[in-house]
Amino acid sequence: MLFNSINFICFFPVVVLLYFAMPKKVRYLWLLVASYFFYMCWNAKYALLLLYSTIVTYLSGILIDWCDGKPQGERGRKLFVAASFFLNLSVLFLFKYFDFAVDNINLVLAKCGAKLLEPGFDLLLPVGISFYIFQALSYTMDVYRKEIYVERNFFKYALFVSFFPQLVAGPIERSKNLLRQIGSEKAFSFENMRRGLLLMLWGYFQKIVVADRIAMLVDTVYGNVGAYRGCQYLLASVLFAVQIYCDFCGYSTIAVGAAKVMGFGLMENFDCPYFAKSVAEFWRRWHISLTSWFRDYLYIPLGGNRRGTARKYVNIMVVFLVSGLWHGAQWTFVVWGGLNGAFQVIGSLLAPLKEKAGKLLQVKEGSFGNRAIRTVVTFVLVDFTWIFFRADNMHDALHMIKSILTVHNPWIFFDGSVYSLGLNQKQFHLLLFSLLILLVADWLKYRNVNLLDKLLAQDIWCRWLVYIGGILFVLIFGIWGSAYDAQAFVYFQF
Repeated sequence: MLFNSINFICFFPVVVLLYFAMPKKVRYLWLLVASYFFYMCWNAKYALLLLYSTIVTYLSGILIDWCDGKPQGERGRKLFVAASFFLNLSVLFLFKYFDFAVDNINLVLAKCGAKLLEPGFDLLLPVGISFYIFQALSYTMDVYRKEIYVERNFFKYALFVSFFPQLVAGPIERSKNLLRQIGSEKAFSFENMRRGLLLMLWGYFQKIVVADRIAMLVDTVYGNVGAYRGCQYLLASVLFAVQIYCDFCGYSTIAVGAAKVMGFGLMENFDCPYFAKSVAEFWRRWHISLTSWFRDYLYIPLGGNRRGTARKYVNIMVVFLVSGLWHGAQWTFVVWGGLNGAFQVIGSLLAPLKEKAGKLLQVKEGSFGNRAIRTVVTFVLVDFTWIFFRADNMHDALHMIKSILTVHNPWIFFDGSVYSLGLNQKQFHLLLFSLLILLVADWLKYRNVNLLDKLLAQDIWCRWLVYIGGILFVLIFGIWGSAYDAQAFVYFQF
């Protein structure tokens, strides 16, 4: 069930109304039923995988707690943590990486003249499996580190893993935040409902008006590599950076808003990432829940920056290569992750040189010009990596990069040929207007201006003018897909 579908528009109000109509002590059971129904709308049988991961991590938490204080207890605690990770990651490997592994083993065997392996089955990737497995595993680690209590109510814990607003595409919540909220009783709040619905409206604007409109152009160009040249690839690549931001941030914003309507507070997943002044800062602002997950459960256990500079750089590369593989079982994703890691390592290595050059040239660190240049350079580096992320294969990615660097055809922006890339002139101009709204909103947020607070402080006539105008704008200018079928969110494939 997609957020941008009629099914969800009907499903969500029913869930909320019944949630607040029920006695407080059983509301979590209703949300659990609603969450499993929400997930089963894609493929009912894959709810068994969600249940499997829930049972494994629930039992691991109890067993880790049981070992506490026992003779050889620490050894047992580590054993159960390892078992939880192995049992969960094995399922993830089977459904997401098995074919990728077999294909690459076959490449090696073919070069050696050996008999190739034949996959014994072909499995459909379950929606959101990477998200809910990582969320469940974070509970195992938090219990092991004694950062969260052991939840003995299975149904409350099951709701933590399956909470429908953020189940299939995040944010990847921590037990220290969401599980504790599930354990508390929620009272209806008009303020929460109002703020939550406005967040959802902004998320729909990002997804339906901006991301899905850009997708028409990006899919046209990336879907026919070889038919375009130079600036056409450049335009599609720049717009894809905006598309994936609005698509994923839009989902997260709708998720945060939907949860807020019911009284739950989810973590912020994006914080104006394209205003970052370095790749490292970009990753502190982009997909924050995943970045912090890798930091807390991979980077720090590997030693973080505590074991010397060389080990720190190795750890950064390991984290981003794994992050690339987490996003998809293709070498393009691994290259994407590796480049993001390499840019951070290179940036750290060049930091002393940049500092000396800045002093020599009398560059003011906080000046607008310096910050603007660093922001543009960061966007160019990040957008370069997005080409590998979006391209179907390495050949297409390299072909597009070569064409961008060697073919110069800027006249496409002036002779009207840009309107033949999937968006006609009116659609393209509407996109530019929508991008201006997005840019202003993100800039104000970056400057710590809370637009939601500003709006809610206005007179009632002004507020309702914005409410109605916003809803009509999304309904009229949103892209609802072919024959009004809802477009899937990009990150559902991960």
